[in-house]
Amino acid sequence: MNDFMETPIAFIIFNRPDKTRQVFSEIAKARPKKLLVVADGPRCDRTGEEDLCRETREIIDLVDWDCEILKNYSDVNLGCKRRVSSGLDWVFDTVEEAIVLEDDCLPDQSFFMFCETLLDRYRHDENIMCISGDNFQFNNNSCKDSYYYSRYTHIWGWASWRRAWNRYDVSMSQWPDYKASGKIKSNFDSRLAAWYWTRIFDSVYRGDIDTWDYQWLFASLRHDGLNVIPQVNLISNIGFGDDSTHTKEVNRFSNIKTEAIKQPLIGPLQKIYNAPADNYTESKMFSGTWAGIILRKLSNALRK
Repeated sequence: MNDFMETPIAFIIFNRPDKTRQVFSEIAKARPKKLLVVADGPRCDRTGEEDLCRETREIIDLVDWDCEILKNYSDVNLGCKRRVSSGLDWVFDTVEEAIVLEDDCLPDQSFFMFCETLLDRYRHDENIMCISGDNFQFNNNSCKDSYYYSRYTHIWGWASWRRAWNRYDVSMSQWPDYKASGKIKSNFDSRLAAWYWTRIFDSVYRGDIDTWDYQWLFASLRHDGLNVIPQVNLISNIGFGDDSTHTKEVNRFSNIKTEAIKQPLIGPLQKIYNAPADNYTESKMFSGTWAGIILRKLSNALRK
């Protein structure tokens, strides 16, 4: 095989060599000409983590194709929020566009073609913020198109451009004004969803959640962005479990089976978000889960 992928791949790693090795194996099949690697440093209070981080980084040295490797490694532990956000700042300062994979996001090989094709198709379309490899519909809301448009920035394997990432602000400094304007209510189709996301964004703004990804969703919502979601799932998250930072409990979203997407890629005729698909995701993954349970319990308590 002599073909090389033109689009740079950004690979975010930490302390899980086994999972990193699996994802790296799929990246190696794609043979990108440029690989940008972001790594966090070990936590000083975790015995053995320095060795795990070193073993994980050594996997990158296994590149055996013609590839420019750029490394952004931290000697100290920055945590999920600061390490991923600063790493992605570096990625998009270095290249105009990139495919992004974390160490637990195992792609189908067609994911790379999907991203590369649509990065080119929407390169100058300011409305499109992100191309995702995830599909959380579980065979619901299927259609004849290869993908649909969504409000959500699913990030278990995704791609974007510098022009879109320039809208990202890890501190969410615009959130208080946006919240006061009431615009959050127009972003979603139910009061429950607006309530749920208001509280999520409040927590992120206060610094209660050590994460970077909710800020990416907020950037998309604030700029009325659309995000591309494939009609089949192209990424399996293999990272659920005790060694994960956020996804510790195995659930229906862990290890979802992947499926190859077919060429040519056919897009929707109308450039609007797919409301049934988004509302399904909202109900199964976001406000319809624990937030809905909390509200029902509160409502029942108030009736007594």
